Amino acid sequence: MASVPRGKQVRLWSTGQRWKLFDLGAAAVAEYGFPYLMLHRADLHAVLVDAVRALDASCLHLGTPCTDFTQDAHGVKLHLANDRTVPCDALVAADGVHSLLRTRLGHADQAQFTGCAAWRGLIPMAALPERLREPLGTNWIGPGGHVITYPVRRGELLNFVGIREGVPWLRESWTERGTREACAADFRGWHEDVQELIARLDAPYRWALMGREPLARWAEGRVTMVGDACHPALPFLAQGACMAIEDALVLARCLEAHAAQPAQALRRYELLRVERTGRIVRGAIEAGKRFHNPALAEAEGAQAYVDREWSEERVRERYHWLFAYDALAVAVT
Repeated sequence: MASVPRGKQVRLWSTGQRWKLFDLGAAAVAEYGFPYLMLHRADLHAVLVDAVRALDASCLHLGTPCTDFTQDAHGVKLHLANDRTVPCDALVAADGVHSLLRTRLGHADQAQFTGCAAWRGLIPMAALPERLREPLGTNWIGPGGHVITYPVRRGELLNFVGIREGVPWLRESWTERGTREACAADFRGWHEDVQELIARLDAPYRWALMGREPLARWAEGRVTMVGDACHPALPFLAQGACMAIEDALVLARCLEAHAAQPAQALRRYELLRVERTGRIVRGAIEAGKRFHNPALAEAEGAQAYVDREWSEERVRERYHWLFAYDALAVAVT
């Protein structure tokens, strides 16, 4: 279902000038042992759901919101909206950035608007001119905004994400429909290739980017969290879904290693993951500042800024630790 890109590049908002960010494809396999994959999230969900149902066809209960939980030394009871109570050995809240169970665990922190609003949409690759069909991830950078594009679904679609600062849009929703005209207005003056992409969007959606501090403590007894429920990251390092998958793998290994002591397993999992995920949350914030720097306003200043901030040494410093991590190698006992 994935697309395997050849690499990632940086392009300047005004002139379209290109800089190589890093090689992927065979280069990623040679250095890290695995390819760098770009996926449509719904395609990834479908693969995971099929795998879960192959193990237990009856284990997914849709349309059944969780409302609360209670626990004691012997287990957890999950309370559902249909007045049903489900007993379990441990509870893992994977309920995302608006996690109800995060609140029930005593974390009443509020999301803060980052000042950025994002557009997202898909473009059939066949609808694009040849110059925009390259198997690359592209970061268009400019003062106060950036655009990211990358191929998904075997290269059949191009994913578009455009982010602008200073836009008064406070709805944190992935389903708020917008228009191409409004999207184009937010990127007025940007390179003709960006305008071409916007004009070809199938259905643009708009949402506010809200920031939350990563939690220092995730678990309480037999209850813990994974993914955006405990460490939601802004989408500037392309690591949000990756972190949830890493969480799940490390958690599964901890539960296997400490099968008789679920609370100990959850605590070990948290200790193994909290530093890495917190670093990613903060690193994504810093990446956003770099993408939107005022030095990018003029081509001459942009050249010096990109040469400095995206030098081979700095790129490796920012990304190598991300890609070199092996969730199968961390010590779970």
